[in-house]
Amino acid sequence: MNLKDLQNKSILLFGKSRAFSSDEFESQMKFHKITLCKEYNIEVVLVVDGKMMSPYEHIASDELYRENSKEIEFIAIDAFEKELAKYIDADTLLMSLKLSHDKQRLKSFLQNSILGDELFFKLLKMYSWRGEDFFESDENRDVSAAIILRFYKNIERNHNVQYATSGFMHLIVQTENKQLIEAIAQLEPLQKSFTLDAKSSNYTILTAIATQTATPKSVLNHFIKKSSSYIKTIIAMRDDCDEEMQIALYNSMDEDVHEALTCNLNLCETLFCKLIDQDKFTYNIALHVRLNIGYFEALLQKYPQELAQNESLSIDMQAKLISLHVQSIKVALASNFKIDKNILLELLEDDTKEVKSAIYKNSATPQRLLEDAYERRENHFSLACNENTPKHILKQLGQSSDKKVLRALAQNESTPVDILYQLQLDSALARVVKENPAFGKYIQQNSIGWEV
Repeated sequence: MNLKDLQNKSILLFGKSRAFSSDEFESQMKFHKITLCKEYNIEVVLVVDGKMMSPYEHIASDELYRENSKEIEFIAIDAFEKELAKYIDADTLLMSLKLSHDKQRLKSFLQNSILGDELFFKLLKMYSWRGEDFFESDENRDVSAAIILRFYKNIERNHNVQYATSGFMHLIVQTENKQLIEAIAQLEPLQKSFTLDAKSSNYTILTAIATQTATPKSVLNHFIKKSSSYIKTIIAMRDDCDEEMQIALYNSMDEDVHEALTCNLNLCETLFCKLIDQDKFTYNIALHVRLNIGYFEALLQKYPQELAQNESLSIDMQAKLISLHVQSIKVALASNFKIDKNILLELLEDDTKEVKSAIYKNSATPQRLLEDAYERRENHFSLACNENTPKHILKQLGQSSDKKVLRALAQNESTPVDILYQLQLDSALARVVKENPAFGKYIQQNSIGWEV
């Protein structure tokens, strides 16, 4: 069916329209020069089966189909309205709504799920929340529910989420739609929420937007100008916080924001020089910044132990740290998840218990070394902590009588589930097992049937 072919012709609608209100449906028919009939006549070329058809209408539709199916086309209301939506002139509609100030008609379009997202976002910008919150009035509640219903994934698994402000937060967390994030960030109730208490529901939405990796930079820049210190600290630690944003954050002269900037692995050189001069949070820079030789040399003298924990160390930098022959630096380096395998073997030659313990706890340590370490009982606790320890060794450790080893196993996300069930029987470890994320995920998937 092509809507253009129906111009200057008649259609018969049984029941009611679904996605469009009755008034809007009739308005669209007039716009497209289609005559809408409630009873059959010889001019009818299309029969539409709508929603809420009466028994009489069902019978009439069936009889018409039997008698005229070769001359008349029959279609369901859903398919017809989808075709109708393709021909909505967005500019004409937007201008009409702007001139008429018909809020009810605007709301009806926002609740229409068959409209394209592009038009939906344009309509959403026109909606006035009248200084009220998302669910503070009936109209705002309907529009809020329409936004959540349209974009929330697996809405059928959480069908009441559209009636809670937390639905917006969950929507932000699960989406990667930049246009949707920007549209939500611009909503009036959120624009009024930058100064609210951090525990308020609207503030948690702002926090979710600041945390979401897909949030456009235009939104982040807006937040930097308007938001509180806490949201600025979140943005300051983002990997994609570029030099321009970093400098804007630094110029806020907020000490908490300055501290957050020192944790940014992509800290720009301009701020690197300024912040290490202040010296208050320089240890954070040594821990987190993506190192080059200049940064490394500038930090080496005062912060070698923090540098040893930095995961961007090159092999030459690691070797330089070992050459300092300081025990605490070796232990820190042995704990580094990005340690070079040859450097690790060099450290393994160190006979100190602390260095070896750090190596056997490190998930970067090759499994063959962990298997060799199992032969010595003093290594069992470290192996029980390591998520890279082979499963068969973790199972063997489950038979240990050492409470420290068993507690480490209860916390280890790689511990086999049958061992975790076994450990759960110990009242001293039951709570630890329940707090193990891997165990919780297994229970949700296999006992409750949730998707995780």
